[in-house]
Amino acid sequence: MVRTRFAPSPTGFMHVGNLRTGLFAWLTARHAGGDFILRLEDTDKNREVEGSADHILECLNMLGLERDEGIDVGGPYAPYMQSERLAIYREWAQRLIDTGRAYADPYTAEQVQQFREQAQAEKRPFLYRNHRPENPPTWDGTTPLRFKSEPKSYEWHDEVMGDLHAGAEVVDDFILIKSDGYPTYNFAHIVDDAAMQVTHVIRGQEFISSMPNYLNLYEALGLELPIFATMPHILNENGNKKLGKRDGAKDVLEYVREGYLPETLLSFIATLGWNDGTEQELFTRQELIEKFTLDRVQHSGARFDEKRLLWMNGQFIRQLSLDDLWNRVVDFWPEGAENSNDDYRRQVLALAQDRLKTLHDLPTLTSYFFAEPTPDWSMIDDNKQLSKIDRGRLVELLGATKSALESSDFSADALQQTLNNLLEQTGEKPGTLFSLIRFAITWAPFSPALPETMEVLGRDRTLQRLQSAIDAA
Repeated sequence: MVRTRFAPSPTGFMHVGNLRTGLFAWLTARHAGGDFILRLEDTDKNREVEGSADHILECLNMLGLERDEGIDVGGPYAPYMQSERLAIYREWAQRLIDTGRAYADPYTAEQVQQFREQAQAEKRPFLYRNHRPENPPTWDGTTPLRFKSEPKSYEWHDEVMGDLHAGAEVVDDFILIKSDGYPTYNFAHIVDDAAMQVTHVIRGQEFISSMPNYLNLYEALGLELPIFATMPHILNENGNKKLGKRDGAKDVLEYVREGYLPETLLSFIATLGWNDGTEQELFTRQELIEKFTLDRVQHSGARFDEKRLLWMNGQFIRQLSLDDLWNRVVDFWPEGAENSNDDYRRQVLALAQDRLKTLHDLPTLTSYFFAEPTPDWSMIDDNKQLSKIDRGRLVELLGATKSALESSDFSADALQQTLNNLLEQTGEKPGTLFSLIRFAITWAPFSPALPETMEVLGRDRTLQRLQSAIDAA
């Protein structure tokens, strides 16, 4: 049975790279009908950030990544927080001590630093095993416990990276348990994966250089190797370096606050370095479960494209039913919307839906439906087409529009016919006349289709705004 795990550290907010690792582990388990485990690697107390554990859960819940076992749901291998598993690590460490594969580190930090500097001066790589003590003291828990490596070359298979190898020169004696009693990641994750019967170890590319040491430890413990899958880095928009905070590696929940849908984030993150071999770009949760396999993950870096994310979000917004969208925009309405009834707001929302790229766009696209805009002829003066026309002619066109609309029915179809008749009457192009009218009734840079906009605004407000525009000219 496939068993995968996501084991983040509670050291700050969750960014896209972290969450992609968890998502790929979840999809691997769900595709195979297996189990997904959430474990918290909280043994580095100096770097721990309060509230991070809750934040991790909130991010997973936002994407709908439910757990079969873990810190919030329990399970047969509890506890799932490493800080609560210290006795387990000491038990496994004792096995290594008993077989002569671990020893107490007698050196101070200053002495180890001297060893490093000596190696640097001699222009050779620093290896702790070159300074391994001949008669180490009995380990009593007050000093670091080190693994006694048996250097050798390794070849191993990675589901994403393919067949890899490394020489014996990179295998070294690393710390298993620190002097504060907490295990290192290098030790704890192997113990936990073995104890929890994890079958697939899916993690980021930064750990690949440590694989020879891990393999040496697996052998020392007599453990069967799991399946390894290394996720390539997520790169910035230019594809020339690893994604950093300046490039968009921000709190994933910040995207939700900015009006991105969880469905968008799920599909976007899943397709950062993975595809199903087709041209499909938008995937539902169920489609991802059915189609995801590790052999379709690319081994080169995946470029973080903010424009693609924005495009995808607009596509997912358009696929929502009006009722669903209505429930999601509760916190995004513009000021003044609370004074309108639900029926009116639903009309406005239906009109704006096709233009929304994020939910945060709602105020920009709809504010003029709820508050009277101030005429601003500079917007017309800055328009490439309208700026070529004399102000008097523009006022004349607005007057003709007002006269025509006074006798028009105010359904969208009838209004479209009235506007078409105006084109014939004035001899103007649609891009000129309709843009002028759009500015006059919204004074907004963007707005939905003109007839539908006027229909929702109604006769009185439309005519009043046209007159206000004329008066302000």
